[in-house]
Amino acid sequence: MEKTPNKYEYAYRDSKPRYHHPYLMTPLLEILSANSPAGAAQTRVLDLGCGNGSLTHLVAQHGYEVVGLDSSEQGIAIARESFPDCKFIEADIYDLPDAGLVNSFDIVMAVEVIEHLFYPKELVRYAQKCLKPNGCLILSTPYHGYLKNLMLAASGKMDEHFTVLWDMGHVKFFSVPTLTTLLKSEGYTDISFRFAGRLPYLWKSMLCSCKPS
Repeated sequence: MEKTPNKYEYAYRDSKPRYHHPYLMTPLLEILSANSPAGAAQTRVLDLGCGNGSLTHLVAQHGYEVVGLDSSEQGIAIARESFPDCKFIEADIYDLPDAGLVNSFDIVMAVEVIEHLFYPKELVRYAQKCLKPNGCLILSTPYHGYLKNLMLAASGKMDEHFTVLWDMGHVKFFSVPTLTTLLKSEGYTDISFRFAGRLPYLWKSMLCSCKPS
């Protein structure tokens, strides 16, 4: 029986890079390099919420073995057709990972994903199951802080920023303290942050690296 498309899943139309890739790639690659195991022939990376696969492919071009995972049937179909050099899996982080994914990756990354989730703890729990011992989780998400929030309010851009008219848009708005609290509650340690885009304290995004206990 043919599978009925889910009209409520995140929509992907092509394999073009997302708008945030240009300002995130440099710090992301630096964090990946810093957390790659010494002496390993190739670092294994799981890209959670890979969407159309464009970022998975970009990271793989830098010598990493990258597997992309997403719940979007449309996104995974585009990724498989556009980037046959990478492996892509259609799966949901709200389910248990397949046995072949458990304890299999040096690094798990989720780039601009966690802000779309009603249950963000499930993402970091899923990542923890997939990481090898002493592995690393890398998250990126839009930055929020006191000064940036004031600037958004003063400029009248709150509605635009909160993406209220964007189906499947942002539903969580993390600051450094709130993301730190979430990660600590799930047993993550060695939590550190970097920032990307715009001037200091008006950053577009923050990148967090951490390790499961």
